[in-house]
Amino acid sequence: MDHSQRAASVFNKLATEYQDRFMDTSFYHETFDFFLNAIPSDGSVLELACGPGNITHYLLKKHPTLDILGTDLAPEMVRLAALNNPLAKFQVLDCREVIKLKMHFDAVMCGFVLPYISSQETQKLFKDVAAKLKPKGVFYISTMEGRYSDSGFRKGSTGDEIFMHFYDAEFLTETLRHNGFEILELKRINSTNSDGSAVTDLVIISVKQPDRLD
Repeated sequence: MDHSQRAASVFNKLATEYQDRFMDTSFYHETFDFFLNAIPSDGSVLELACGPGNITHYLLKKHPTLDILGTDLAPEMVRLAALNNPLAKFQVLDCREVIKLKMHFDAVMCGFVLPYISSQETQKLFKDVAAKLKPKGVFYISTMEGRYSDSGFRKGSTGDEIFMHFYDAEFLTETLRHNGFEILELKRINSTNSDGSAVTDLVIISVKQPDRLD
């Protein structure tokens, strides 16, 4: 079992607890609104690692006409997301296999996927997302900012260990530009963990350049 599958197994077990803790996405509403303002109100959106559908819920509350396909590697998360968002479609999918989807999208929402995949997998993901986005498609990513060398296993409040990857803005923006994206917005959101340690979340919103050939 690789790091991503191990994380999915933990999230599958703790799906209800995760839902209770993280359905409030107010920290990120400003960035979600920026994303929504950059896409058609009835556009098609692919959400990767949708969890219990917390982000989906906010997007549909603002724009009920969005056509959203939510995906997650944890089946229990997909079940909860469907219950929380009857207007959206959901399926089990490993984000590392997004290229297998046959449709193309106006936007891709990728909220806190990168902490659970390696830098090589992140580079492939950005390339695959570019292939699945329509021209001028919008790509939202959020992750925890830090040195990649500090990546490693972290133990949660339940005692379960998950391997967490940290990324810096330079690596992510350069990788996006290499795959034909223009950066629209870069925002840092500071908060504090339950143990009192500081954490910085990094949000990057980019657009696929229309002259990119897939």
